[in-house]
Amino acid sequence: MAIKTIITEPSKILRQKSRPVETVGEEERKLMDDMLDTMYQANGIGLAAIQIGIAKRIIVMDISKDKKNAMYFVNPIIKNKHSENFTYEEGCLSVPNYFAEIDRSKKCEVEYLDYNGQKQMLVAEGLLSTCIQHELDHLEGILFIDYLSKLKKTMIIKKLSKHKDRPDRIIV
Repeated sequence: MAIKTIITEPSKILRQKSRPVETVGEEERKLMDDMLDTMYQANGIGLAAIQIGIAKRIIVMDISKDKKNAMYFVNPIIKNKHSENFTYEEGCLSVPNYFAEIDRSKKCEVEYLDYNGQKQMLVAEGLLSTCIQHELDHLEGILFIDYLSKLKKTMIIKKLSKHKDRPDRIIV
């Protein structure tokens, strides 16, 4: 397995819509394995393929504390979002060191292909629902900061741009 570089905002790549996967084969499984290793290395709970520069509709997640409950979603589609909302302070590996409270559906139903290409349906609640919706946004070129006010979003992007211009800067 290989650790991949996570693309950070601002980046045109993160704003691309991801393409559906035709079939789940060895290439896709290797990609999912690499994505999972990359996500764990970065201390994340979810990662979309576009975040490592691959515009495929693939996401991986693990919201467990012990990091032993990996979930793989290929071509995920939310079939139903329940009307009750849930507020969670979200962060993102592509928007490092920034967090904001975002309202999302407390419960959603998602259809997807699993690691082996088998069709699955999952009813997700709470943090899992939030994570699924957050990662599916990535597949559409949407970041959690897009839900913030224009001023707050602009400030975050401006600060992230400054850090990109100083790659030698060490953050401890």
